[in-house]
Amino acid sequence: MTDNARTHAPRGLPAPPPLGAAALPPGTYAGQVVLVTGGGTGLGKAIAAEFARLGAGVVIAGRRAEQLAVACGELAALPGAGKVAAAVCDIRDPERVAEVFDAAEAALGAPDVLVNNAAANFPCPAEDLSPNAWRAVVDTTLTGTWFMTREFARRHLAAGTPGSIVNVGASYAWTGGPGFAHSAAAKAGVKNLVETLAVEWGPYGIQINGLVPGLVPHEDMTADIRGGLERSAPGAKDSRQPALRVGAPRELGWAATFLASPYARFVTGHTLVVDGANWQRRSLVQPAVVPVRDQLGRGPFSP
Repeated sequence: MTDNARTHAPRGLPAPPPLGAAALPPGTYAGQVVLVTGGGTGLGKAIAAEFARLGAGVVIAGRRAEQLAVACGELAALPGAGKVAAAVCDIRDPERVAEVFDAAEAALGAPDVLVNNAAANFPCPAEDLSPNAWRAVVDTTLTGTWFMTREFARRHLAAGTPGSIVNVGASYAWTGGPGFAHSAAAKAGVKNLVETLAVEWGPYGIQINGLVPGLVPHEDMTADIRGGLERSAPGAKDSRQPALRVGAPRELGWAATFLASPYARFVTGHTLVVDGANWQRRSLVQPAVVPVRDQLGRGPFSP
């Protein structure tokens, strides 16, 4: 191999700065309160951590009190962190949603930033989805996001104060998601809310943006998604990422803190994809089509 060939060998995107590095000036969120749904584990906790490092008071909401308690301790111990509180909430219930905002305000003050991260998902052929399975995903991912967003905005509109919302989405809001019809439809709705509400609420100082993660390992992902991540790990022979690596949770957290920050006040109605260009990847020759049922190891459809 020539020296020139070695220079141009695929290397992928560089690794991010180390955990604990800050993307914004220290204290950017001092005196502000950030409410993160699904903040007790996984990407929600990673997003909450980056707001905490920048001085925010953080309220994490979720359905499991024990997970929230552990996460509160971890977040409060971060350098630069403000106060941390938790609120148990099922975002599918609008009355509980109002209560979680009341609890957040009582503990730390009215939230200045809302991060809608909570969602539900599992792979399934569309024809096998029961009404309850459909509702379980759509009611959490889309309707729950709407309930949280509506409550946040109504309180800021009544108070005459600005606010910022970040909705965590998915790239199949654009492309469709075979095997995930319920989630893809819900995430398309979440993306549309970003674009619609940015126009409606911009005059009142409320900005709203979307944030789409790529393949990012975290502890609460399903086994089927984790298997795909393991095949895409650095150095894997069948790496499927243009970046030749997967994402780090902190990279999503840095993006969220920017979108909600004073440095992004003129950015609204936008969805930022943080996935190393994976969703735009196409082959020169498309691989053979494998039906979703076969991919999931399901037998022939039987009503």
